[in-house]
Amino acid sequence: MLPLQEKHQIIADNLNKLMIMFKLKHLVAITFLVSSFAAQAQKNTDVTFIDFGEEKISKSEFKRVYQKNNSGEIITKSTVDEYLDLYVNFKLKVMEAVKRDMDKDEAFIKELGGYRKQLAQPYLTADGIIEALKKEAFDRLQYDVKASHILIAVDQNASPEDTAAAYKRAVRVKKNVENGQDFGLMAKQYSDDPSAKTNEGDLGYFTAFYMLYPFESEAYNTEVGKISNVLRTQYGYHVLKVVDKRPSVGNIEVAHILISNDKELSKTDDPEGKIKEIYAKFKQGEKFEDLAAKFSDDTRTSSQGGILPMFGVGRMTPEFEDAAFALKADGDVSEPFSTPYGWHIIKRMEQYPIGTYKSVEAEMMTKIKKDSRSNLSQGAVISKIKKQYGFKEVLKERNDFYSTIDSAYFFGTWSLEKAKGLTKELFKIGDKSVNQQEFAVYLNSTQNTKKMLDSRVLINARYEAFRKKVILDYKDSKLDEEYPEFKYLMQEYHDGILLFNLTDELVWSKAVKDSSGLSNFNQENKERYKWEERADAMVFSALNEEVADEVKKMIKKGADVKLIMEEINTSSQLNLRYETKKYLKGENEFVDQVEWEKGSSKNIVVNGRVHFVQIQKVLEPTYKTLDDSRGLITSDYQNYLEKQWIKDLKSIYQYDIDKKVLKELKEELK
Repeated sequence: MLPLQEKHQIIADNLNKLMIMFKLKHLVAITFLVSSFAAQAQKNTDVTFIDFGEEKISKSEFKRVYQKNNSGEIITKSTVDEYLDLYVNFKLKVMEAVKRDMDKDEAFIKELGGYRKQLAQPYLTADGIIEALKKEAFDRLQYDVKASHILIAVDQNASPEDTAAAYKRAVRVKKNVENGQDFGLMAKQYSDDPSAKTNEGDLGYFTAFYMLYPFESEAYNTEVGKISNVLRTQYGYHVLKVVDKRPSVGNIEVAHILISNDKELSKTDDPEGKIKEIYAKFKQGEKFEDLAAKFSDDTRTSSQGGILPMFGVGRMTPEFEDAAFALKADGDVSEPFSTPYGWHIIKRMEQYPIGTYKSVEAEMMTKIKKDSRSNLSQGAVISKIKKQYGFKEVLKERNDFYSTIDSAYFFGTWSLEKAKGLTKELFKIGDKSVNQQEFAVYLNSTQNTKKMLDSRVLINARYEAFRKKVILDYKDSKLDEEYPEFKYLMQEYHDGILLFNLTDELVWSKAVKDSSGLSNFNQENKERYKWEERADAMVFSALNEEVADEVKKMIKKGADVKLIMEEINTSSQLNLRYETKKYLKGENEFVDQVEWEKGSSKNIVVNGRVHFVQIQKVLEPTYKTLDDSRGLITSDYQNYLEKQWIKDLKSIYQYDIDKKVLKELKEELK
């Protein structure tokens, strides 16, 4: 569960209130409310324990909540009476917040909606699919694949005719390759990937998460030396040839020295000759790190010895990657080699194998959520929801919209009037029927000014998104009904946010902002805020007895401490240190050891240094000012405000506690 957002500034030293905030905002369920299906199911049939009028709390419900909140390490154990008092106070505060219509506040509704969205996610996720995707990804991470490809580009929003033409072209290319045509030459001639003109379609090695998921899957599922099926990605159609598969080389950290091909940067017409000179210096015994600092054109890394961020396959140019992974041991240095960026020498710092499943699981989960494979999970959820509630669709009714879309839609000026005659049912899920007008409203709300599309492509894509949204929203609307634990957890968040907002308004922030109230509270309770006897003193730490005695002489002559420090520390900053404040007993070991009399104390030797105390003045006990102890006084004032507030609430709201049931509870909970 993500933590609730802090909304108000609470003074930094008010630790007690910060802890209360933490419990309310992060542990609402633990502190006061822990609902459960079993407890709520008995609510209407079990004997009533607390009667708040419209809301009645059963004996079994309170018992379960009490037992839950009195278990575990993070909660201070409380008696039944103590917890009952906390519980009643909590309920009364929430009732007051509702009476003030705080649950209708726009900011509250938005905040609660955000948490509902978070809490609903587990119910809208196909756990089995996610687990399978994680396992599949981990298995693939154990191997690197080397492949070449030919791309027949076609926009994902192209017309059906253009899409079909691109597919046919890809099929022809695949047949030619299978009939013996050289793949590299075919890539140079037909591929729409600009790099194919120089690399003949060679992609080098890659592993899971480095390519689009459909591309990755086809590469891993095709045998070495074989040609893949024609596959579609957002860029068009691809034909793959799998060249090699090897055990994963993992990740590697290297340092490099670069001599750039850019003459302005490298200041040389012969980058190859320059890198060979540098390599010769290394072979003669000069340190790699020093050479990188002196000569490397990569200014981002040269000052750190040329060290690059850790990388795996598919992250660097193939030439650089091959040279790096060819190094056999940490500390090995390559011979000079070239890449499109210039000439390099690299030093292997450390190589890291793929970790265990447990060690990489969280990272895989993050990547899956960002990766196109997450669509598989959502697709599985959609299918499950359709099956659960029943789903009927009349797809031909969608096609009625093809003729309603014109150029106005792409300039954001399309009108609903163009679909006013469309009223048929599009699909039905559960007890919800969705008609053409609802889709028309969705179309109207999603107008854009992007490039023109074929109306069929546009309508099909919009309809798919609309249908998916309706299905997920329908499931979301059923969560409270089907999952009581979700319903009660949402109630806990509802009550907890209200409680925080109202307590902040009437207690926490009020105490901070109410300067006159805080001042009056301090005056009325000033006996609680008193200084004991204090010593206004300076504590000196000298290098030796000679320095300490010299300082004492200067103090006796009336020299300013700043002048003393400058003079004594002329030869070394270690000769003299000091601190000064008004000390209470127990705050400083040296102040505690000397007589509290004006003047210099005896010398005290600790760990070879000589310490002495210069007592300026002995301060008699006195009352603290508000500034002296604002944090403590503010905290006490907040406690006072809260007690007064609870007292007022108990005089306003009527509630009844069944004493007989309370006695039974105490017996049962012993």
